[in-house]
Amino acid sequence: MGKQRDVLPIVEKFYSLQGEGFHSGLAAFFIRLAGCDVHCPFCDVKEAWSDHFPLLPVEELVAEIVSNKAKHVIVTGGEPCMHNLDLLCQNLQSLQIATHLETSGTHSLSGSWNWICLSPKKNTQVKEEFYLKANEIKVVVETPEDFAFAEQHAKKVNINCLLYLQPEWEQRQKIEPLIVAYIMQHPQWKISLQIHKYLNIR
Repeated sequence: MGKQRDVLPIVEKFYSLQGEGFHSGLAAFFIRLAGCDVHCPFCDVKEAWSDHFPLLPVEELVAEIVSNKAKHVIVTGGEPCMHNLDLLCQNLQSLQIATHLETSGTHSLSGSWNWICLSPKKNTQVKEEFYLKANEIKVVVETPEDFAFAEQHAKKVNINCLLYLQPEWEQRQKIEPLIVAYIMQHPQWKISLQIHKYLNIR
């Protein structure tokens, strides 16, 4: 994977609202790419770990985005940076469509991005370029120990990077109060909620 620029393995694609982080509530076209070697235990889309999904030409993908009149495209996975995203971004930005990336930062960056959300995961190594280029860092909090993990990565990001803590969905009733209390003591952080799940949309 990652060698071809003109086709990409698509798990799903849809037009919806961004449910997390700084751009919560934003209308966007989502592209979920196949393949992942991070394998988070709380992953919502474990089927995306496999690369056995149809290859779709970038040209066809862009045409569908334009037909939806989307002004923002969010590329996620899986781990999208396992693929070469140069051509996709070139085509989208030539049409004044903003490109957003959601990544764990474990693979080299390709493409040109208007917004990068870095979501580091345990037992992985984030490439330094993502700390320099991330617009926001979003850490999923599953246990109280994850606050220290979040702070470790927050120390490495650029000064303009926004900091978000997001409760793991299955643990949210227990974790949300802890995140609220933590942010009140560490106000450089904000909370990210998966509002698409509360709204029951994709």
